[in-house]
Amino acid sequence: MTGRLITFEGLDGSGKSTHLRHAEGWLRQRHFGVVCSREPGGTHLGQAVRQVFLEGAWTRPDGGVEALMVFAARRQHLLEVIDPALAAGQWVLCDRFTDSTLAYQGSGRGESLERLRELDLWATGARRPDRTLLFDLPAELARARSHCDGRRSRQGGVNRLDTEELEFYERVRAGYLDLAAAEPERFRVIDSAGSVEETARQLEEVLAELVEAVA
Repeated sequence: MTGRLITFEGLDGSGKSTHLRHAEGWLRQRHFGVVCSREPGGTHLGQAVRQVFLEGAWTRPDGGVEALMVFAARRQHLLEVIDPALAAGQWVLCDRFTDSTLAYQGSGRGESLERLRELDLWATGARRPDRTLLFDLPAELARARSHCDGRRSRQGGVNRLDTEELEFYERVRAGYLDLAAAEPERFRVIDSAGSVEETARQLEEVLAELVEAVA
């Protein structure tokens, strides 16, 4: 069976991580081999980058530094986790990939999208996921969810991105929607402003479409 790379994208607080776990269970029930991972993360190097990337000690974040860190972790992630899993016929569910860098460091921080795509070509060979699920909701709602006590408790407190102003999240959301509009064959936009159950229903429709395509 051919492996598939499915990426989960969206603002912090959009529900993408919760629904990645739902997707894992849905696929396993149908006897698909599944590997779940995240970025930055997924490898020892990636976890080290993640810790540095999210710690709150940075007072003046630079988008170029952020991009270089995540692309280094992403290349190792591909070599060590994603490519071997795909070669073995696994479905890889990844919490964030290159679209996050284009949205956060490009649209959010104002770094050149052309330069970021050049880095992507070097780091990943311009790898594109088989499907990208964008969990979309208004930036104000996403920010409120990301600041809730329950989420902070699960994640061990406030991280550096949690301190960004609303305008930053609005730019990131706009960047995501631009990316989805430019590649409608790859992206599926899921409205995650409603209940968990409503979002899960949309997710299952997308997964069913994917499963039918490989049947």
